[in-house]
Amino acid sequence: MLSGPPASATASAEQLLERFSSSSPRQRRSLLPQIEARSQELRPLLLDALSRHDPDSDDWIAGLWVQMLLAENDSLREALLEGHPGGWLNVASADGIAYAPLQEALAEGSFELADRITSEVLRQLAGAEAVRRGYVYYSEVAPMPSLDLTSLDRLWVSYSRGRFGFSVQGRLLRACNGRWDQLWPRLGWKSEGTWTRYPSAFQWNLEAPEGHMPLINQLRGVRLMDALLNHPAVQQRISTG
Repeated sequence: MLSGPPASATASAEQLLERFSSSSPRQRRSLLPQIEARSQELRPLLLDALSRHDPDSDDWIAGLWVQMLLAENDSLREALLEGHPGGWLNVASADGIAYAPLQEALAEGSFELADRITSEVLRQLAGAEAVRRGYVYYSEVAPMPSLDLTSLDRLWVSYSRGRFGFSVQGRLLRACNGRWDQLWPRLGWKSEGTWTRYPSAFQWNLEAPEGHMPLINQLRGVRLMDALLNHPAVQQRISTG
């Protein structure tokens, strides 16, 4: 039997982009190494490719294109930033929260900063008392606006190749049959009975375990995370993702 390089390796840049965009999520992940290996060849095509995506969706391909465009300090990066100064993805807030800093951190791959911003946003959504005390009570989650929790999750999903976000964590919990003790090691938050040390031992990159971010403090138990994952907005995204 004759063998040779995979079709994606011999395809033109345009053909590779088209194949990647039209593939299933599983196929996309298998093509990612080719996309990354040919990033310099693909980058000049990405502004046009991005224009064909909906900024009101959360297809992580668009987030990947944004990250690749921002990866070099050149005219392509400048064109993207000039065209979308507040971030490419359209996200809104019912509480007047500006999501541009979070979107910038995620798009630039600054995941530790993005995690800290997310914690700050959750405190803002919980109210002035949560901001003052520095943490959120589980009882403060239910009144949080669905629009904002949806925006937070869309940002994390879009800029993590679909690997991070509340909805991802919720689907993993379902896969663990609701067993929190099984979820923690799967997220990389606990190993051999010991909680992962924050922030030094966490993996602030796309090589982290699926669902690794955003972090939710478990030192007061699971009730806060349980409340977040059971919020109607997050439940809807868990079911439709």
